[in-house]
Amino acid sequence: MRKKAITKKKVSKKANPVRTTNAYNIKKAKSAYEKKVGQLSTLMALSTILNSTLEQKEVRKRAIEAATRLTESEVGSLLLIDEEKNELFFEVALGEKGEKVKEIRLRMGEGIAGWVAKTGEPVIIDDVQNDPRFFKDADKKSSFVTRNMMCVPVKSEGKAIGVLQSINKLKGGKFTKDDLEGFISLADQVAIAIEKSRLYQELRDTFFCAAEALADAIEKRDPYTGGHTKRVLQYSVTIGKYLDLKESELERLRLAAVLHDIGKIGIEDSILRKKDKLSPDEYEMVKKHPVWGAEIMGHIKQLKDVIPGMRYHHERMDGNGYPDHLHDNEIPIIAKIISVADTFDAITTERPYQESLSVNVAFKELRGSAGTQFDSRVVEAFLKAYEAGDINTNNIKVGLL
Repeated sequence: MRKKAITKKKVSKKANPVRTTNAYNIKKAKSAYEKKVGQLSTLMALSTILNSTLEQKEVRKRAIEAATRLTESEVGSLLLIDEEKNELFFEVALGEKGEKVKEIRLRMGEGIAGWVAKTGEPVIIDDVQNDPRFFKDADKKSSFVTRNMMCVPVKSEGKAIGVLQSINKLKGGKFTKDDLEGFISLADQVAIAIEKSRLYQELRDTFFCAAEALADAIEKRDPYTGGHTKRVLQYSVTIGKYLDLKESELERLRLAAVLHDIGKIGIEDSILRKKDKLSPDEYEMVKKHPVWGAEIMGHIKQLKDVIPGMRYHHERMDGNGYPDHLHDNEIPIIAKIISVADTFDAITTERPYQESLSVNVAFKELRGSAGTQFDSRVVEAFLKAYEAGDINTNNIKVGLL
């Protein structure tokens, strides 16, 4: 008797709904975790960048760059509170239309930013155009369309000092609660960086004012050179800008220009106030003031990069200057600039032993000594600044004498 062949039927495997859901949830959780880790990593990196400078403008600029990068948004803005006027102003605004937006001021409570500043509450708005708080003039002025926005207060010691905005999530997306959480953390870092830079600026301003006061005290001993330091400062900084000096170099130039004659504190009044031409011995005494100034300020270690500008502002390109007879490249650019500014002021202001000469004559002398006494580049920069109207020559003769 033949046995029937036994065949196995294929059993269709149906998806297990519980297993599928668990796999989906694990994948979703993993994605959220990776996103969170990425956000925290970015936040830490941006925090380091933010706190790597104490320059106020740079801190604020970096704050906005950090905001757009962290939140993956189209543009961003930082508004600071003007406590005297009770207004907010755009300190920094990134994007093509940023400069136009910076002209706008908001009253406290006006616009979404004003509301956040007043209430201290962060907010996400998916449809900005239909939000009653939206200040539409900003879009009109900049020809920009704000689609969605995330706005958080920037607080220092519990008090709002500004508002940070992130505008238009990239790829048409929407801002999330996770975005807001990271943005609030960034705003805290921005507040710390802003306060640090503000305190640094206050200390720097205080020191600069003290230096000016000291220079003014020295000038009061010499009635014939009143205002000399301020004029040399103005000329020097203008020249420095035309030579495209970095901000740090301009800072050193400002201080060196203010302090360049501080060593005259060691010169006797009989010499400083003498109405006649100085004798050779008296002139040798005057020539010591750059060295004395450098020695006096040498006690302040923070001025180590400023002192060369003070000490060498009477050096010459040909080596015939004083006190160290330096040549060309041995002389710091800051000293070369002060040398030109100092000489120009000496020529164009009244002294007991010489009449003031005109601007034209002064520039003729500077040109004639370019390459021997003065650096040609510095002289040319000064001429360009004068021709552009950036040199204040009030009360100075302009004609041919």
